Amino acid sequence: MPAVLEKIQSLDQKEHRYDPLTNPKVSIYQPDQPGLIYPGRPGFDDVTQERQYLKERLAGACRAFARQAFDYGFAGHLTVRDPEHPNLYWTNPMAVHFSQVKVSNLILVDHQGQVVEGRHAVNRAGFVLHAAVHEAHPDIQAMCHAHTLHGTAFASLGQPLLPISQDAAAFFEDHVVISDEAGQVAVELNAGPKVADWFKGVKAAIHQNHGLFTASRHSIEAAAFWFIALERCCQQQLAVMATGQTPHLVPADRARYSREHVGSDYIGWLHFQTIWNDLIRSEPDLFE
Repeated sequence: MPAVLEKIQSLDQKEHRYDPLTNPKVSIYQPDQPGLIYPGRPGFDDVTQERQYLKERLAGACRAFARQAFDYGFAGHLTVRDPEHPNLYWTNPMAVHFSQVKVSNLILVDHQGQVVEGRHAVNRAGFVLHAAVHEAHPDIQAMCHAHTLHGTAFASLGQPLLPISQDAAAFFEDHVVISDEAGQVAVELNAGPKVADWFKGVKAAIHQNHGLFTASRHSIEAAAFWFIALERCCQQQLAVMATGQTPHLVPADRARYSREHVGSDYIGWLHFQTIWNDLIRSEPDLFE
């Protein structure tokens, strides 16, 4: 067994033995029976180890985007806040395909767009938007954006996602539609704060004539999964709209109930673990 996979599998076993007595439940999905294999996040006494952990998950999120064909040239950027220096964030390198992102080519950037660590340049639009959100919202840990097919198409409508399914209900009253500067490329510094204002208390935004954004106060895994989910929900709604029929919506009270139980940051993180478990075995070069 390759050393990197042996290390990963050992860590997985350590993480996945769940004990409800020492892990307060935050979701009904967490088991009451101790000793079962169930995903968990490790604790860290060393910030260097925590940073490595976050960088690995960021690289994994980029690989997950590649699998979803979310690439569009150099467009698209994922960020996660550094655990020691909260005014800095890690992001994918400029003009490197999502499938080629790995721990070693990630870059560390400040809120002024200066690369503090790494050899690659930073995406200008990514810096303008993500830095503004991270700076305006210290609680936001991670953020994702990409120019996706269905999300970009749906964004042109300038309307919110409807609760047409349990999946879509996860975003009920938890996303916004941004119409400010719709369609204008966000490379001017004053564009960032305008977008950042819309991320108060929500996990997603639909920027008209531009595309989708997600933000997480929990993890890069949660931000990445909810982006994947939002793109899928946009595709579903476009398909329903194409029928010309009026869909039956999930009632507001049931949509809120669903969002509470299947739409949290924790659930987004949990969903991503299925992707992560496959990535680490099929694409171990992301750890390089």
